[in-house]
Amino acid sequence: MKPKNYDVFVIGSGSAGQTVAETCAKNGKTVAIADNRIFGGTCANRGCDPKKVLLAATEAYELSKNLEQKGIINAQTIDWKKLQRFKHSFTKAVPAATESRFYDLGIELYHQSPKFIDENTLSVEGKTIHANTIVIASGLVPKPLNFEGSNLIKTSDDFLGLKKIPKKMVFIGAGYIGMEFAHMAARAGSKVTVMEHGQRPLKAFDPDMTHHLTEISETLGIRFIFNSEVEKIKRLRKNYEVSYLQDGKKMRLKTRLVCNTAGRIPAIQALNLSKGKVAHSKKGVIVNQFLQNTTNPRVYACGDVANKGLPLTPLSGLEASIVAENILNDNTKDYEEPLVPSAVFTLPNLASVGLSEEEAKRTYKNVVINYESVPKWYNAKRINATGYAYKIISNKRTKRLLGAHLLSPEAAETINLFAMAIQNGMTTEQLKKMIFTYPTWCNDIKSML
Repeated sequence: MKPKNYDVFVIGSGSAGQTVAETCAKNGKTVAIADNRIFGGTCANRGCDPKKVLLAATEAYELSKNLEQKGIINAQTIDWKKLQRFKHSFTKAVPAATESRFYDLGIELYHQSPKFIDENTLSVEGKTIHANTIVIASGLVPKPLNFEGSNLIKTSDDFLGLKKIPKKMVFIGAGYIGMEFAHMAARAGSKVTVMEHGQRPLKAFDPDMTHHLTEISETLGIRFIFNSEVEKIKRLRKNYEVSYLQDGKKMRLKTRLVCNTAGRIPAIQALNLSKGKVAHSKKGVIVNQFLQNTTNPRVYACGDVANKGLPLTPLSGLEASIVAENILNDNTKDYEEPLVPSAVFTLPNLASVGLSEEEAKRTYKNVVINYESVPKWYNAKRINATGYAYKIISNKRTKRLLGAHLLSPEAAETINLFAMAIQNGMTTEQLKKMIFTYPTWCNDIKSML
């Protein structure tokens, strides 16, 4: 069979892959795109977007529970089955809508993961493909766990599709996904245990903020088993038995479901990158300042699979636009790491932007650390929320903001104002002079400085 030829072949149909494919097609390139799962990527189908739909019900539950007997007579309960139907109304149209956009632009679709044959040749769906440029935007997949019975563990995909919440659940890993899912499941009525190899959850976030979040999580009924390592999972008649080590002691627990939330790794295992002479590591496809592979100049990578930046959807879109521009204009655009705020959608939210306390003290001679837990501030008290804390870091000499770390029901929104302030080099004095709507969470910023 005669090989097919394209100007650009994109692997992965998430936000990064879509941006590259559509931009190149609109600029006259012949383009094809492949995905071994339904089109639209992780975020829209089985990640950020459906997760936040499920979160909405737990937000309403939390608010009514906090205000029970303070204006709310009977707190509501979560109907998980109906909530899943609501979530499905957001996700069901994504694959067809994504494919339709591609067809309208003349982009050809392949529903399989390609494999490299050589530097610019791929094998997919039994066809041989030649491409002038190949873009890897295949994202991340759950990190495999290697112990006896690990095949019995569910993934984040499975959790987001659960028809009902089990009475007991175990999450292995206390990162973003583990903490967010644990909060959802606990509020939906499950007895939740979170197992973590380290000494605390969310190691990428400020330790004081995560300490407050851990305490709040425990009052919600979530049990943490830190310094633990799972050795074996055994299927019982109705439950699973988890055998683990904690501080050198052998322990066991029983649960209805075990979920792998131990992190995610680049989805490159099936691509045969070595045959394409594509440099890669555990962190993903290795790229230069143009997001071009360092050993195969025909290959670019963007989004979570590239070894630059955080695995966040807005960053994927930015990287993809740079890749598209460099394909169209022969490497005229460098990738520069932007200031990126991040948030964990637990309740309360945990959010961060800029330097950590440790980084700031290592970088600057004198820094000011404003840190306080303030559950008695008005905005927390008015909704009877228990968790409200902040840590704001600034340069003592210049008064410029360096970092912000927040824990509050609206931290994921408020952090964006700090991101804007840091990005624009604002000082604490300038921010104090800003006029915000009152009384709002954002107005509290001035009291944190």
